[in-house]
Amino acid sequence: MEKISRRNLIKATIAGSVGSVVLPHLAQADQSKEVKPRYIAAYDTESSACLAACRKIVAVHKRFEMPATFFIVGRTLEANPKEYKQLLDDPLFEIASHSYSHQMLRDHIFCGPAVSHEKKQKEIFKAKEVIEQVFERPCIGFRTPCGFDDGLKGAVDVLKLFQEAGHRYVSGLLWGPDYSMPALLRRPFNYDADGFSDLWELPGHGWHENLLKDNNNWGPKRLTLWPPVMPEAIPARFVETPKDEFEVNRVFLEKAVERDKPFVSLIWHPWSLHSFDPEMKMLDLTFTHVRKLGLKPCTYADLYRKVSAG
Repeated sequence: MEKISRRNLIKATIAGSVGSVVLPHLAQADQSKEVKPRYIAAYDTESSACLAACRKIVAVHKRFEMPATFFIVGRTLEANPKEYKQLLDDPLFEIASHSYSHQMLRDHIFCGPAVSHEKKQKEIFKAKEVIEQVFERPCIGFRTPCGFDDGLKGAVDVLKLFQEAGHRYVSGLLWGPDYSMPALLRRPFNYDADGFSDLWELPGHGWHENLLKDNNNWGPKRLTLWPPVMPEAIPARFVETPKDEFEVNRVFLEKAVERDKPFVSLIWHPWSLHSFDPEMKMLDLTFTHVRKLGLKPCTYADLYRKVSAG
């Protein structure tokens, strides 16, 4: 029988139901470890609805003294530069790029084909320019729109643009194998195999939280692998409460400790967090658990400095 990859299966049958797997409680992490993983709160700030959400998110961060990286779309920043600068120009926060207008830099099975080379240049260079003009500090990182199942491996043209723009890291590995969810707890790596040893990939982990809630109106899709790699991180249905979402988050936080991973960072979107949980109860639950586990909060820029130093 011919082996069919999950990627080809998705292309052929894009609709379908997500497999039902019960999410159990995870056992307490081993508190005896002296070196705990780093934890990065990160936000893909990509639409007009994000500004009101960020106001509430920032309030929680300041209460917990929790650093964060805000990956912001250039056009979103251009629409409200003074407001975003007043809100996010704080030593706690890193401001990094999420492209200029949220266009695909390589073909994506769910989000569409890549734009032209000229448009890729604009997405990378223009976004960095806007961020550095508004915040008057270097922008060294880029979170790719939608993300990919193998990051930017083999995308030499795109990697070259990042190098030319002066980016030091990319966060583009945001899916599990064959565009499955969740994204696994992958470690940082550089793109030396493609000729860019100074450019680092810093993955994101877990679910795109908007998909956990059907906030994109995709409905059920074939997003999970069978058999699943992390069945405990696949809820039986769309999450319905902030506590439901936290129970998914804690799987990744605790697994990062159990498996001695260097860091863990979940994939969050301010507009989606706010529409589902305007009181940001999930953030409170998650940050409380981060502190309980003894994880070391930082930004993506901090992580880049750590891994690039060897």
